[in-house]
Amino acid sequence: MNLVDSCGWLEYFADAANADFFAAAIEDTDQLIVPSICLYEVFKRVLQQRGEQDALRAVALMQQATVIEIDGRLALSAARLSTDYKLPMADSLILASGRMQNATIWTQDSHFEGLAGVRYISKPA
Repeated sequence: MNLVDSCGWLEYFADAANADFFAAAIEDTDQLIVPSICLYEVFKRVLQQRGEQDALRAVALMQQATVIEIDGRLALSAARLSTDYKLPMADSLILASGRMQNATIWTQDSHFEGLAGVRYISKPA
């Protein structure tokens, strides 16, 4: 299973420098999970930058994969990970989602660099 962090989705949708790094994971929807927090983050950013129609198209594509909802078990796991790794809330929910589903997390967010189960690529300068 794969999980693409919000920044990876945004990179892919913008066809930016690291888009190809994320493409294979995103396009294999049968093996892809999407935490609901990623829907929030991507919808919000695309809405701000390109408008509601593009934002709705983006999340429609994301929802072709399996969406992971935040429940009590996930919230508590994320809180532990946030404390252990000093992660912001959204990042800890993403990490917890990936770990609960035994998914590889694809990201360019430096908060994840060096964590087990993460495929990290640095953002272009």
